Amino acid sequence: MRRVYMDANATTPLLPEVMEAMRPYWMEHFGNASSIHQHGQQARTAVDRARETMARFFNCHDAEVVFNSGGTEGDNTAIFGLLHPGDHFITTSIEHSAILEAAKRLARRGVETTFVAPQPSGLIDPTDILRVIRPETRLVSVMLANNETGVLQPVEEIGRIAADTGVFFHIDAVQGAGKVEFDVRRIGCHLFSISAHKMHGPKGVGVLYVRRGTPLVAQIVGGGQEHGLRSGTENLAGVAGLARALELAQELEKDPRQVQVVLDESRSVIRAVGGVLITETRHGFICANSAAPNRPRVCSVSGTRQTMKSLSRSS
Repeated sequence: MRRVYMDANATTPLLPEVMEAMRPYWMEHFGNASSIHQHGQQARTAVDRARETMARFFNCHDAEVVFNSGGTEGDNTAIFGLLHPGDHFITTSIEHSAILEAAKRLARRGVETTFVAPQPSGLIDPTDILRVIRPETRLVSVMLANNETGVLQPVEEIGRIAADTGVFFHIDAVQGAGKVEFDVRRIGCHLFSISAHKMHGPKGVGVLYVRRGTPLVAQIVGGGQEHGLRSGTENLAGVAGLARALELAQELEKDPRQVQVVLDESRSVIRAVGGVLITETRHGFICANSAAPNRPRVCSVSGTRQTMKSLSRSS
């Protein structure tokens, strides 16, 4: 029986092209990017080239790209690096645990968090964000795309609210980066987090975008790498793989029909399983068994526990 992997929001397989981009930095080009000799300068060139790719894709400055270990570190750095006792934090009740667990720890440090609930459609209403902002609010954090429903949040509107009220805005873009267009200048965020392994890159590497002038306090200190915001020798092969994965994702987005064909075929196969509902956003609610296109690359499925176990075992 041929098995089909259908859990790409959890992780994705490494593409052969990404592996080939990484290979030289495990073997012959193994230098430390902080070293001044030839091996080190070759490594520095590779890191700088990867940083330029990130900046070009997200429409930001090279110096605003901070390489790290992935989405969880990026989320934690954005939150713990900006918030202090007495501050007020706003996020949503449907965020990744990297945000929600951080909020729990903040409570023990004297930072109050307001959790905004989504509408029945899965969308966060920007006016709900505006309604709970107060003088001591310092940071708002909202995910770009939900990993379960595929719903894209109105981050541009929330960005405008943040700008108008003078609060910092962080986006967990792990599920959206490389899959939807993401322009930090248009959105107006101060920080966002991405992870390579969600877009056919390697595990253990990601990026935190930090807008110039954002008073972020480094959470990992040492040699002062990554503009002093994330110490530690750069994961050379990882950042090369991340950059290549992002380039390939851009190529795929030029022809979204290919993604839609695969998504439609997947829905057809899943509908043949009894007791399974495919959900989508329609008329303001999350509805079931509709053939209408869903959010990019996400097929949201629900059913009984036994049915879902059977489906996962057969996929």
